[in-house]
Amino acid sequence: MNRAQLVEKVQKALGADTSKAAADRAVSAVIDSIKTGVKKDKSVQLIGFGTFKIANRKARTGINPKTGEKIKIKASKTVKFTPGSEFKKSV
Repeated sequence: MNRAQLVEKVQKALGADTSKAAADRAVSAVIDSIKTGVKKDKSVQLIGFGTFKIANRKARTGINPKTGEKIKIKASKTVKFTPGSEFKKSV
């Protein structure tokens, strides 16, 4: 499912009187709120769905696939998602 399909699903879930633009704004608001929450609080927990949180990646050695030479990859931050129990059961 891509963003356009998600907007369609949200529009149908909200009812026939909801416009596609309003559904798109709702999807954008949720995504922006999750981004802001993870950035500010380091995690966002949605009971029954899952948790988004910041995780640190250690520096490591990798291999350039074109040349085969070893390269150093810097430490970085990433966002991890851990699904909730209800979400796991539904999948």
